[in-house]
Amino acid sequence: MDVRNEVRNVAIIAHVDHGKTTLVDELLKQSGTFRTNEQVAERVMDSGDLEKERGITILSKNTAIHYNGVKINIVDTPGHADFGGEVERILMMVDGVLLLVDAFEGCMPQTRFVLKKALALGKKVVVVVNKIDRPGARPAEVIDEVLDLFIELGAEEDQLDFPVVYASAKDGYSSLDDSVREGDMRPLLDSILENIDPPKGDVNGPTQILFSSLDYDDYIGRIGIGRVERGSVKQGQQVVLCNNEGERKNVRISKLYQFEGLKRTEVSQAQLGDLVCVSGIAELNIGDTACDPEHIEPLPFVKIDEPTISMNFIVNNSPFAGKEGKFVTSRNLRDRLFKEVETNVSMRVEETDSTDCFKVSGRGELHLSILIETMRRQGYEFQVSRPKVITKTENGVLMEPMELLIIEVPEQYVGSVIEKLGSRKAELENMGSRDGGSTHLEFKVPSRGLIGYRSEFMTDTNGNGIMNQLFAGYEPYKGDIQTRERGSIVVHETGESTGYGLFNTQDRGRLFIGPGVPVYEGMIVGECAKAEDVVCNVCKKKQLTNTRAAGSDDALRLVPHSVLSLEQCMEFIKDDELLEVTPTSLRLRKTILSKEQRMKKQFKKG
Repeated sequence: MDVRNEVRNVAIIAHVDHGKTTLVDELLKQSGTFRTNEQVAERVMDSGDLEKERGITILSKNTAIHYNGVKINIVDTPGHADFGGEVERILMMVDGVLLLVDAFEGCMPQTRFVLKKALALGKKVVVVVNKIDRPGARPAEVIDEVLDLFIELGAEEDQLDFPVVYASAKDGYSSLDDSVREGDMRPLLDSILENIDPPKGDVNGPTQILFSSLDYDDYIGRIGIGRVERGSVKQGQQVVLCNNEGERKNVRISKLYQFEGLKRTEVSQAQLGDLVCVSGIAELNIGDTACDPEHIEPLPFVKIDEPTISMNFIVNNSPFAGKEGKFVTSRNLRDRLFKEVETNVSMRVEETDSTDCFKVSGRGELHLSILIETMRRQGYEFQVSRPKVITKTENGVLMEPMELLIIEVPEQYVGSVIEKLGSRKAELENMGSRDGGSTHLEFKVPSRGLIGYRSEFMTDTNGNGIMNQLFAGYEPYKGDIQTRERGSIVVHETGESTGYGLFNTQDRGRLFIGPGVPVYEGMIVGECAKAEDVVCNVCKKKQLTNTRAAGSDDALRLVPHSVLSLEQCMEFIKDDELLEVTPTSLRLRKTILSKEQRMKKQFKKG
């Protein structure tokens, strides 16, 4: 067996906001990837607009640095469980992982999720305790928590003896001693070279490449990103592409690239253990293997966890349809959704009885909301239904997805949080206090119980709470859950909202729009204070008469309206409501716009 000591392949895995992307920034800077006078953006790996705005990593990305004559290929992975499909397949490309843990927060839900996947695949783990300079940092306790987590997840004995590096990615230093507060990233890089195994295999054997990721370029088309598992590969080489269904196709590798810093560099050939990008194969999919024509041996691919939440994506049929979007037809919507599935392996798209409606399933609300936000920015206009959990039946028992919910809140809000979650069928599993007066709560709760809860949670805790969730498997159905208690304020007629009309409506509840907004019959413009829908005329104008009374013409004072984000809109809608999404607007509406038709349907139900 050959060993390539001049290469290391490593993925960085962690919970959200524990500093993965900032750490990659520092490693790139200190390894001399950038010119001395080069202007470099912060969190340079988060290249998408949405990633920059939200400060989260959505897609996994590759980079490479050189240190002491060794090329270190680094994969930056997302931290949200909703994008877990990205993490699962990326682990197939690497020989080891850096597990990043915050020195104050310790092990969080996503840490558990990604570590479980890495240990199951037998990857070597280097634990990096980041943010060591943070006030309240507790490195010794965090290391104990990590060890407990390793034991709980059934790690092998050699995996339990993990190396530990202490770092501050923000200030650019690392050390094997938790008291050091200066230096550079060399101790971390040395630890990678020492503890992560180099690629091993048959360098002279027949070609074998396993593709774990896809990219797309407007000029060269689809690009497959994978690892050379055996032998070598050359530009222009003929190979056989095998997929999981057993299909085989003769294809040619037209161009071959490797990662150098943030760029893809064209190369003539690559060897065992190299991470490569291949262009020229139009039919390429994630999980496919490219083999030598004389030795066709496809490799098994990691099983991606199934989706837990689904929504209907529907062609926009509101009175304002086609006014703001560029792509509005069912064909546009269908093509875009099926294109997404090609690269987003943990998402599913199914056609329904109606040609205008598609069922899209994903890992969670965030997973689906990122797709919706991306599509509206690309000029698509459509409607979505309320998110629903995907249940299944096992041995005649109805099963539903469960979530592990971890909450950090100040002590005074604990009562209201436990009370609200209790009504959503949550079970309190663990409770403890943290330094600084905050309380740590762990619940097991049905996934459907969390739909619409985040906004309530932020209100109940005055914005001081931190909430994280993680898929925890399927359990028997827990019974009905009381969802949104309040009704909607629905528009009476098509027109433009006026200050006078809104002034007369604002006593009914919380408004979502201000004056001068175009509205249509059946559109939802607020949340009613009662548990019933009310129809109001927000377009009503004041009658102009000659009669004047002292004080009656004082300026009408409107209560400031609430502007809902995309996630809040998704959480707000009920089963008989839809969210209309266009490049410039988010509108809530009733599925049946006419008040008479809604009442007839209600009467038939009764």
